[in-house]
Amino acid sequence: MFAPSMTLFHNPASPFVRKVLVLLHETGQQDRVALETVLVTPVSPVTALNEGNPVGKIPALRLADGNLLHDSRVILDYFDHQHVGTPLIPRDGSARWRRLTLASMADGIMDAAVLVRYETALRPADKHWDSWLQEQRNKIRRTLAELEQDTIAELASHFDIAAISVACALGYLDLRHPDLRWRSSNPKLAAWYAEVSQRPSMLATQPPA
Repeated sequence: MFAPSMTLFHNPASPFVRKVLVLLHETGQQDRVALETVLVTPVSPVTALNEGNPVGKIPALRLADGNLLHDSRVILDYFDHQHVGTPLIPRDGSARWRRLTLASMADGIMDAAVLVRYETALRPADKHWDSWLQEQRNKIRRTLAELEQDTIAELASHFDIAAISVACALGYLDLRHPDLRWRSSNPKLAAWYAEVSQRPSMLATQPPA
């Protein structure tokens, strides 16, 4: 048994971190990475995380040679080139751009959901920007509606970068925004998620309540 050769700076509640962890499990690479938990917010930076990563993003990956990769999209692409199985990010052609676009839609849900979380959890209630919060929630609703209408067959076809990203976005909504009740307006998406959420990779990366 080899010791992990890389370190992943992470927060287990982050949906962006979870995407990376799910891909590691799906490709059998989880034992290559040691996890280092960092609790970072826009107003509480972590010095160790900022070294080589000045914007303080998580996830960030310290490679064996000391170099640092950051942004989940970069780390996902890196790890998808490190295994011998079928790529989870298509290498070229129209499939690549379509799957990455679907993943980008899921990232948009995560971005908006994290921003709402920061606004409601870190700022005093009397300073909340209600119209801004509403529009972030509307972004989530619009994106879910498009996924519900146009993408279920695509998501069900292969548990790749697109499906992983959407699944992690939905998991984060359950964790931080149950008040959105996204299932009631998106029954096909809910049925798809009920199935994929039971994959071993999703169960192993379930964030703490």
